[in-house]
Amino acid sequence: MKSFHLCERWLLLVVKKKEVERYEKNLVFAQRWGIRKGIVLGFFTGFMWCLIFLCYALAFWYGSKLVLEDGEYTPGTLVQIFLSILLGALNLGNASSCLEAFATGRAAATGIFQTIDQKPNIDCMSEEGYKLDRIKGEIEFHNVTFHYPSRPEVKILNNLSMVVKSGEMTAVVGSSGSGKSTALQLIQRFYDPSEGMVTLDGHDLRSLNIQWLRAQIGMVEQEPVLFSTTIAENIRYGREDATMEDIVQAAKAANAYSFIMDLPQQFDTLVGEGGGQMSGGQKQRVAIARALVRNPKILLLDMATSALDNESEATVQEALSKIQQGHTIISVAHRLSTVRAADVIIGFEHGTAVERGTHEELLERKGVYFTLVTLQSQGNQAANIEGIKGEDKTDRASLDSKQTFCRGSYQASLRASIRERSKSQLSYLVHEPPLAVVDHKSTYEEDRKDKDSPAEEEIEPAPVRRILKFNAPEWPYMLVGAVGAAVNGSVTPLYAFLFSQILGTFSLPDKEEQRSQINGVCLLFVAVGCVSFCTQFLQGYAFAKSGELLTKRLRKFGFRAMLGQDIGWFDDLRNSPGALTTRLATDASQVQGAAGSQIGMMVSSFTNITVAMIIAFFFSWKLSLVIMCFFPFLALSGAIQTRMLTGFASQDKEALEIAGQITNEALSNIRTVAGIGKERQFIEAFEVELEKPFKTAFRKANVYGLCFGFSQCIVFVANSASYRYGGYLIPNEGLHFTYVFRVISSVVLSATALGRASSYTPSYAKAKISAARFFHLLDRHPPIKVYSSAGEKWDNFQGQIDFVDCKFTYPSRPDIQVLNGLSVSVRPGQTLAFVGSSGCGKSTSIQLLERFYDPDQGKVMIDGHDSKKVNVQFLRSNIGIVSQEPVLFACSIMDNIKYGDNTKEIPKEKVIEAAKRAQLHDFIMSLPEKYETNVGAQGSQLSRGEKQRIAIARAIVRDPKILLLDEATSALDTESEKMVQAALDKAREGRTCIVIAHRLSTIQNSDIIAVMSQGKVIEKGTHEELMDQKGAYYRLVTTGAPIS
Repeated sequence: MKSFHLCERWLLLVVKKKEVERYEKNLVFAQRWGIRKGIVLGFFTGFMWCLIFLCYALAFWYGSKLVLEDGEYTPGTLVQIFLSILLGALNLGNASSCLEAFATGRAAATGIFQTIDQKPNIDCMSEEGYKLDRIKGEIEFHNVTFHYPSRPEVKILNNLSMVVKSGEMTAVVGSSGSGKSTALQLIQRFYDPSEGMVTLDGHDLRSLNIQWLRAQIGMVEQEPVLFSTTIAENIRYGREDATMEDIVQAAKAANAYSFIMDLPQQFDTLVGEGGGQMSGGQKQRVAIARALVRNPKILLLDMATSALDNESEATVQEALSKIQQGHTIISVAHRLSTVRAADVIIGFEHGTAVERGTHEELLERKGVYFTLVTLQSQGNQAANIEGIKGEDKTDRASLDSKQTFCRGSYQASLRASIRERSKSQLSYLVHEPPLAVVDHKSTYEEDRKDKDSPAEEEIEPAPVRRILKFNAPEWPYMLVGAVGAAVNGSVTPLYAFLFSQILGTFSLPDKEEQRSQINGVCLLFVAVGCVSFCTQFLQGYAFAKSGELLTKRLRKFGFRAMLGQDIGWFDDLRNSPGALTTRLATDASQVQGAAGSQIGMMVSSFTNITVAMIIAFFFSWKLSLVIMCFFPFLALSGAIQTRMLTGFASQDKEALEIAGQITNEALSNIRTVAGIGKERQFIEAFEVELEKPFKTAFRKANVYGLCFGFSQCIVFVANSASYRYGGYLIPNEGLHFTYVFRVISSVVLSATALGRASSYTPSYAKAKISAARFFHLLDRHPPIKVYSSAGEKWDNFQGQIDFVDCKFTYPSRPDIQVLNGLSVSVRPGQTLAFVGSSGCGKSTSIQLLERFYDPDQGKVMIDGHDSKKVNVQFLRSNIGIVSQEPVLFACSIMDNIKYGDNTKEIPKEKVIEAAKRAQLHDFIMSLPEKYETNVGAQGSQLSRGEKQRIAIARAIVRDPKILLLDEATSALDTESEKMVQAALDKAREGRTCIVIAHRLSTIQNSDIIAVMSQGKVIEKGTHEELMDQKGAYYRLVTTGAPIS
């Protein structure tokens, strides 16, 4: 369910049709297995019933022979034997309905036990290994060679040897894909080397206790992960016993304290799922605080300050210098100011450390580091290398300020729920129910009880009629299955009729007549057995087919409806990826509790009861009425059971969705979870949520046990009363004893069927709740209808954009004005750059352009057309985007590029052309599988720069008239940035382009630079015009001062 995790929300919406098709294609496998299961179950159930009736025929034939010819038994003894066999055989036959549950359970358990039994190469739960008494923090790589398990043919590290000394800050630099981040992962023992070893203070890392090792390491990644709880708890993840004073101190060191204290809820502010309610710079500072509160002996920084402005970076660097004594710091970075602050710089190339020294030494050597610095200085229009080397410190400072300014203001990606928020917006976040894993039970439940928190929607159970209507396309299968089920239901009372007929034959005076009738009845048993075999098979196959098609249809339509919702819908925690995945996985299959094979069982039970009642009333209406007096008690028991279990089903759904959110958060961010050593904490939080349905199961068992016991009691009481009254009717009203047996056997067996039908109640209750949730989703009408064909379209799309006095508030935050009169225009082919501090509305303006939202007042005009009146799919098909955090699909590079345009089949030649324009083709051709190389989940097999260029190729192949660039090069290394920037420059040619960036080289050549503050443009013009005005933009460029 990767689609729910996409950071580029535009991609989710534009490629929805392809994603639905891909999802449906994978559903076919589940459907086939479900149908096969039904066929096998139907065959063996039919075979079992056929065998039972053949046994009846043989037993009656041989039993009658013992009575009539040998005289070994009396008819009474024979009746006792047959009644015992009857009840045993019937219960054995009825147990066949449980075989499906056993088969399903075994199949599910296979996968679970395979996972449980799998022995990990690196066991993070292991208590084995040494724990050093004292740690200096000296790390050494000894001829380390490494390849990822998924790509054994590609060497990432190749005989890497290097020493990182304690008490020093070591910067690792190199081109994209040279193995820098991989080296950090080996230090954390996410992987072990293929050859060679990594040592800590002379000890092989593999000999050390892994939990202890990771507790000594602090890690800040270039894409920081925050968890769905408060800021304080996110920082406390670094050290469980951290006091509030420690948390405040760490926040100050990370330069996060001031922005946190500006929030109304301060440290208790919820960050949203994945930190989605905070900007990139804010997330990075909280992540740094989390690492610092740990006070680690080893601190690993992987592009850790890429989203920070100069002031924040300087503060963090100062904090790092303070803790440097006695600590080991390894920093993977590309910003000169970060690298130059290091004691030692190590240059990586092709998985090997090729040079080592200080900034000045490596510049003199003119190797890898010199090349990277040269590229960066050229990209930022520095005068010359000598200036960088330190001859003119003023120039150096100026260069730093021009290299990056207002960093952290633009890091929120275009995923709609990850918005740049102003501090006033964040004030409301505390009222959203969090997924607090640190103290999951208390935090989550207390917040849900908060009077201001959104109430859980009360969903009424869905009517069965609507469920069946949704299953209507399968009516031929359901009809065939229903006929089979009806015949199967008739078999049991028919057995009672034949059984009483055999008993009646023993009262005949003529033995030949007895033998003739018994043989005839035995043949009927054989015929019934053969018919039962066929009808059981038909019932199993037909209802398995209809049920699986219903499940597939619900999942497909549910997934389609989810992708068609407005962006605000995904902001609700109840619609988090974990909850939605759980809903699709479990709810759709549970709906079969009111359809599919359950219909067959209900039809069978209903027919059983109906035929039994017809037989009973035909032969003795008086005795039948006496027995029926007990039926209301059975109905009452079933009604109570249904009502109570329906309530339990709702509670189970809620608990399992929360458990799904926890697993989703843990598994999606497994590297961060492992890095901070919080696996046990997530497991405990998961267990807390599983405990709820477990306890509910006990209450359900009590209800079910009481109701089932009561219904069985009624059956025996009914038996007692009916035999007593039957005994009265035989002498007093001349009722034949065979009729008494016939009536009682029929009704008792029908009561058994009624009891069996009540056993479906738990599944039926869950099915109605699950169906209701699906129908609630399908019935929802989003304010912006993605699937609608209505709206304006035109042939000559130019790309003229006009924001006309736009005012906007997010639907969930109606009191907070995000855009307050935004007015700016850009003509076809021009480039507009948005500049401004966090929360000023830059990303929001792009969201309005793509119609993720519509403005409350004002208009967004596209080629003179009001965006509200433009067809959504048409508009988005003419827009391409490259964002800071590109998300790729788990398929080949070829397919990922083709995702750029799903309106037609894209030839390979066009894909290759797009790859060449994105500076990507040569890299792809160097891979063993070339364009068919699988990129892994979210592009995990590729470096950041490689992913970024694939995203650019994807945008190019789309050939959009409007191109949006959201921090497309902010966290790339120098070489990758140069290549990506060149690709972007080519992609911008002839297109209207809107840029959100902080690099001067990216925006200074824009036709229009719009400086935003508090939701409106306060300055606009070219770079030269704005510098001449000496206003906000001038201050931003020259001093890095934030725009107020």
